[in-house]
Order: sequence, then C-alpha cells, then structure tokens
Amino acid sequence: MTNHQDRPGALDGIRIIDLTTVLMGPLAARMLADHGADVIRVEAPGGEAFLDSGPRRSPSMNAMALNAHRNKRSVVLDLKSEVGTAAMADLVASADVFLSNMRGAALTRLGLDAATLRGRHPNLIHLVANGYGSSGPYADRAAYDDAIQAISGLAALAGRVSGEPAYTPAVMADKVCSLHIVQATMAALFHRERTGQGQTIEVPMFETMVAFNIVEHHSGQIFEPTMGDVGYVRTMNPFRKPYRCADGYACILPYTDPNWRAFFDFVGHPELMDDPQFAAHADRIANSSDLYALLEQFAATKPVAEWMAFCNQHSIPANPVLDLNQMTEDAHLQAVDLMPLMDHPTEGRYRVVRDPIAYDGLSTVLRRHAPRPGQDTAEILAELGWDAERIARVEPA
Repeated sequence: MTNHQDRPGALDGIRIIDLTTVLMGPLAARMLADHGADVIRVEAPGGEAFLDSGPRRSPSMNAMALNAHRNKRSVVLDLKSEVGTAAMADLVASADVFLSNMRGAALTRLGLDAATLRGRHPNLIHLVANGYGSSGPYADRAAYDDAIQAISGLAALAGRVSGEPAYTPAVMADKVCSLHIVQATMAALFHRERTGQGQTIEVPMFETMVAFNIVEHHSGQIFEPTMGDVGYVRTMNPFRKPYRCADGYACILPYTDPNWRAFFDFVGHPELMDDPQFAAHADRIANSSDLYALLEQFAATKPVAEWMAFCNQHSIPANPVLDLNQMTEDAHLQAVDLMPLMDHPTEGRYRVVRDPIAYDGLSTVLRRHAPRPGQDTAEILAELGWDAERIARVEPA
C-alpha cells in the first residue's frame, strides 16, 4: 500500500496546539500531524537548545527538527508578555487539542492549566505529558529520559545481565511515551466524537515506563504472595546477544521445536534435541544460558550468508547486524522507500523518515516540511483575525 497526497488524513480538520519541547511531546505531535491534524508548534523566543546540537545548516534545524516537526506550522510567542498571552488564548480557542510537557506549576502561572482552559473550553482535550503523575510525591520532580530509565527499572535490567546498570543507547522513555500520547489523544478524540465531551489527560513518564517494563519481567512478583523473583529469564541471559559468525555478526534465534530441531541437525548435533535441558520450550527457557552458550559456539563456524540462507529456509528468525550507517542501503528499506530523499525549501536535501504504517484509504504523507521557528506566526494570527499592526507586535524583532 502507498500513501498518496490526495487521500485524507484521519485527523483532517483537527487543530492541535503543540506547546512541547525536546522529543517526547514533539514526536507525538508530529505523528498526529502526519495523520492530517493542523499542528501549530508554539516556540519560545530564542529557540530550543535541543535543536541546536549536531549537524545543521541553519539554527534550530538539525536532523531531529527536520523529522520531529514536519507537517507542523510554527509560531514564536513570548507567553510572559501581554500580546503573547492574548495570541495563545486565541490559539487555544481555535483548537481541539492542547499538548504540553510543562510542569503543573508553570502551566498554572501561565493560565494554561487544565482547570483554566477547560473551564473556558469544555470540549477541549488538554493533555500534559510529564515525568510523574500529579497525585504522587514526585509530581514536581524534573525528568529526562535517563532519569526515567533509572527509576523505572530499565537501567537495572541491563545490570542483571552485565553486572552494572546501564542506559539503553536510545531515548527509550521519550519514544515509548510519545506513542502513549498519540493513543491517548486518539482515544479522547474518538470519545469526544461520540459524546461531545472534552478530556483532561496526564501521560506520566515514570508510570508509563514501569507499565512498559514489567509486561514480561514482573513474573513471580505479580502474584500475592510472590512466587519468585522478577525478570524474564530468556532476555536476562548474558549469552542473548548478536553472535560472532565466521565473517561478521548476526541474530540467530531458533524458538519453536521445529526451529531447534532443524538447527541442531544443521550444526551436526541432532542428539541435543533429546537432551532433557532442551527438549521442550519450558526446558529451553529455564536453561537458556546453557542453550545460548551453545548457540554462540556454533554460530562462529559458518559465515553470515550461510546462516541467513539456512534460517530463511526453516523460518527461523535471523538477520545480520546492521550499523545505523548501513540501514539506508538495506534492500528492503529501499524497496519500501522508508527514508526517501527530499528537498527542504531552506535546508536543502535530506532524508524524510516517513510514517512506517501503510493505509489503503488514508494518507500520512509529507504535506509540509519542518518550519523554521516562527515561520508561520503572521499567517496563523491572520487566520485568527488579527490585523497586521497587532501581528507586528507579536513577531520578535
């Protein structure tokens, strides 16, 4: 299936005010924008430091900005000024959804808290994504991805394998929580469509990541009284890793009984299928360290291509290990055109990482490239009925 420019987005006609920074909120707003929502990104004068790191051709237009802010429009407002406050009030009055990742005290000072805004606009969906739920003792604690990985158990899981806690080398909490922001917004919009009622929503990072982490790891601790330690044995195995083959690294993951029978035959040890440690799925999970140590040993005997051919023949999950620099050349990603090259009107040639989901009747296609900060201030305020003189007082010098 292919996304087409002439097909509608699922959120056509929905306006979202995006008062978020860094990655969690902006990425969620971008996903909603991909679905056709008119997302208006409200930025502070002076730009955002997060967008001025790494390679870039212009201020605040790094790789993150180009893909996290596409399909949006941008206004720059000083929310501490009288004219900025008035502009924001008119924006909110025109909106269906208000997104923010400011802490509660800051929103209240600015008059942008849920009680104030929904008091004026009962049909508004007001969503705040922050570090911790407002009813707990950590409500006002600062939070970034690393801090949430630490407290949510994610860093400690790595320690159960290596002996020392470690952060996942990706902003895991931000990206997982972005998906929850999107589904919460979609659910609230669907509810409003049926009932006419707005919604006040919190997406707390700590609670969200705990719920994410314990799905497979709560194990015996889910029962009362407990029936064992936390942790899914297979994934906390030090031998669960990409294996060194004769000429590179690969993931080789036999899983079912037929997978393992074919694997043991291929490496010349069919008798291992009858070993009581490995005969049944539960046995293999319980003895996964010994099993994966054998897998590591056998992997080194053959080149990656030979492993791929064998695994594909027997429907065994397997892939070569690709460096991030290699992915753009991957044959499958090229065939599905996940990262097409496009021309930004001011930033030049760049790769657009398109929405990976395909629909047969909806579009998530690129409709507008990421704007420079404040690029659309005059246009948007004019749509709200502001005259040129008043607009000129808003736009920063």
